[in-house]
Amino acid sequence: MNIHEYQAKNLLRENRVPVPEGIMINRTEQAIEAAKKIEEATNTDTWAVKAQIHAGGRGKGGGVKIARSLQEVKKHAENILGMNLITHQTGKEGKKVHRILIEQGIYYKGESEPAEFYMGILLNRNSGKNLIMYSTEGGVDIESVAEKTPHLIFKEEIHSGLGIQTYQARKIAFNLGLSGKAFKEMVQFVIELYNAYLNTDASLIEINPLFKTSDNKILAADAKINLDDNALFRHKDYLNLRDTTEEDPAELEANENNLNFIKLEGNVGCMVNGAGLAMATMDIIKLSGGDPANFLDVGGSANAETVEAGFRIILKDPNVKAILINIFGGIVRCDRVAQGVTEAFKAVGDIQIPVVVRLQGTNAEEGKKLIDKSGLQVKSAITLQEAANAVKSYV
Repeated sequence: MNIHEYQAKNLLRENRVPVPEGIMINRTEQAIEAAKKIEEATNTDTWAVKAQIHAGGRGKGGGVKIARSLQEVKKHAENILGMNLITHQTGKEGKKVHRILIEQGIYYKGESEPAEFYMGILLNRNSGKNLIMYSTEGGVDIESVAEKTPHLIFKEEIHSGLGIQTYQARKIAFNLGLSGKAFKEMVQFVIELYNAYLNTDASLIEINPLFKTSDNKILAADAKINLDDNALFRHKDYLNLRDTTEEDPAELEANENNLNFIKLEGNVGCMVNGAGLAMATMDIIKLSGGDPANFLDVGGSANAETVEAGFRIILKDPNVKAILINIFGGIVRCDRVAQGVTEAFKAVGDIQIPVVVRLQGTNAEEGKKLIDKSGLQVKSAITLQEAANAVKSYV
């Protein structure tokens, strides 16, 4: 589950990770009041006004501005709140900004030059260990750093049984070129950030930039946290952090119907029972000359209701030129699935694009006969090759 920056920073703050003082607002008339509160708490004379959307690259899109007066805070808030923010992660359609974060300015004069770093924590699935990835090149796209200057990216694996050790945090601070107070602050920051990663059951924590102020304080200037959906039963209060306005409507509808759905960019909709078969089906679509428009797993008990919901979700994508239904009859019989397909087809009504149904497993022949005799514009198939050839003729 993705959450906003201000929510991520609240979780970090609860776990003793230092973050700038900030207040989230959703109305422009709250901007000056929020800035005054931050000024009183921190004695700052500059503020950051930051759009809150589930996407990176906000600054390049005009969604992050620095204000050097209360009037500038108000002006930036009025310009950002309600804007359609387009970044490299939103796509050309962009995202509407419903919330902004007013935050203390962290660039100020001091005893040393400020510096920006990068730090991310995630699971290395190859080794089965948590991985801290960090770099001296903060504030920019880490993907570009990895591509152009991979030697500037460092990695530290953490043993799950032992947890993070002090010597590992010290190694990270040393590799970032720190010394003195900043070195000590970074060691503590790394330990607390890793503990926050564990405590929140996050699947990813990304701090970019990880900021060293001119008086050698270490702060999470930006924060991205992805929470593991499978661990939400341990954190029921985290469900309140979900912002459905930031989620794809089709994926929301699929979730309401207990379907596993991920929208893709292709032209062939697919509806499958089982994640493994869904992946194989996407390969079939690629081999046939098409591109999968989605991942849709209707589960092991496909019936008329789930198939109908799947149809409606897929048909909302204007890029879809054909639909491939690929069902293996194990727990559920193919003839029951076929009956569900015909009922769902009639319930949805007026489907203008070709539909290919491939049934295999228990009662596959009976299911094919039901499809063939239904009178619907549906092409049935038994083998993978038949399904691939049918799809190929339509895309």
